[in-house]
Amino acid sequence: MLDRWTMPLAQRPLKRFANALHKWRITPDQATLWAFLIGMTALPLLAWEHYGLALLAIVLNRIGDGVDGALARISGRTSEAGGFLDIGLDFVFYAAVVLGFALANPAQNALAATLLLFAFIGTGTSFLAFAIAAKQKSLTRPNFPNKAFYYLEGLTEGTETVLALVVFCLFPGHFSTLATLFASACLVTTATRLWGGYWTLRRHEANER
Repeated sequence: MLDRWTMPLAQRPLKRFANALHKWRITPDQATLWAFLIGMTALPLLAWEHYGLALLAIVLNRIGDGVDGALARISGRTSEAGGFLDIGLDFVFYAAVVLGFALANPAQNALAATLLLFAFIGTGTSFLAFAIAAKQKSLTRPNFPNKAFYYLEGLTEGTETVLALVVFCLFPGHFSTLATLFASACLVTTATRLWGGYWTLRRHEANER
């Protein structure tokens, strides 16, 4: 919901960072992998209840996730392969953070974490399935021209997910309640994406006839 506003605002600082990495001859894929590896340290940190350090790892991962795309555009290395790697590792990272909270306190957090992972499956599959269909139909992305794939909007997008992960780390004792609330919002996103995506493709197919 918020990505259409937050992404343009983030482009200028991300571009500055990407320019520095480009001078150091860091490739976009290297930036993606390093961001992922840093982000994955959040899993053991959360399991050991080092929430401040886990939050730092999450923030650094999200900065790296934005920088790799800016670096790809600056260096002229935009590619389908890079976009695939980026989004694939993003979903693994999101799931790892949720797993970390479940491991920190299984008795209190496991059920809510399971519900949130279930909801993530819905948002992720509806998002990626539509991106595949949109690619085949050559549908445009008016609000997200820099994305390597069709960006299907929803109530919970990247910005909301990052904010949720930050709030989880700031208030770990309330993870169960917070995760359940966010999972509910993700399920709404899944429903609206399935509905909207289906009718968007139906209308496009009707216009092709």
